[in-house]
Amino acid sequence: MTFVDKLLAASRKNESLLCVGLDSDPELMSGVSLIDFNKAIIDATADLVCAYKPNLAFYEALGIDGIKALHKTVEYVPRHIPVIGDGKRGDIGNTARAYAQALFEVFGFDAATVSPYLGFDSVEPFIKHEDKGVFLLCRTSNSGAVDFQSILDIDGVPLYERVARKAREWNVKGNIGLVVGATYPEELKQVRKLCPEMPLLIPGIGAQGGDLAAAVEYGVNSKGEKAIIAVSRQVLYASQSKDFAEGARRSAQELRDKINGLVRRSAH
Repeated sequence: MTFVDKLLAASRKNESLLCVGLDSDPELMSGVSLIDFNKAIIDATADLVCAYKPNLAFYEALGIDGIKALHKTVEYVPRHIPVIGDGKRGDIGNTARAYAQALFEVFGFDAATVSPYLGFDSVEPFIKHEDKGVFLLCRTSNSGAVDFQSILDIDGVPLYERVARKAREWNVKGNIGLVVGATYPEELKQVRKLCPEMPLLIPGIGAQGGDLAAAVEYGVNSKGEKAIIAVSRQVLYASQSKDFAEGARRSAQELRDKINGLVRRSAH
């Protein structure tokens, strides 16, 4: 099963475009271990999501114990739900091959986020894993994205759009997606127009202030699918008490249902 097949199957089974980011921060937990926190979150939300997305930085910052917790977290996610390794890797070819091997073969992620700015030879080792998803950074959700991603090339095309066009060109195996922040709805609309069937990973909802309605309207494809609305803190820390798992479930269900309502509205 390819990543896209797995994503669509989970999305349809759970009637969900919601991806919960497992960006677990020990300082915000309720006196439980990292792996126990993640397991409780997964148990509480596994029927409400289309994917999970651990950000590797939160685990790497804890050293070997964090890496072990990451490995156990990926193993704990139900097999039918895809897991996206959010490491934003990007380097020259031989190093990229090692990154791809680590993320896909060692940790077992179904997809990974990758920086395309070193060019095709830095992306190709990821694409070669045909059953895995490769999400190229296109229009990221942070405010500093404008520093480079809005710069116009000699033809008057902004860099983010050039990335989308290259991704479309490179997508011969059908396993490339794009990261486009909900904080830039007009750019999201343009990327979806350029890449009508690519999966789009859409961060920036919640703490970053992205517009959920615009993210859904502009992010989904013609069938109301292939948008992965990624939310982390709003779900993970909906409650910072002992009932954190129940709080996470309430928040995830509210978001899932709100997204579905917006999908139905945009279809009419």
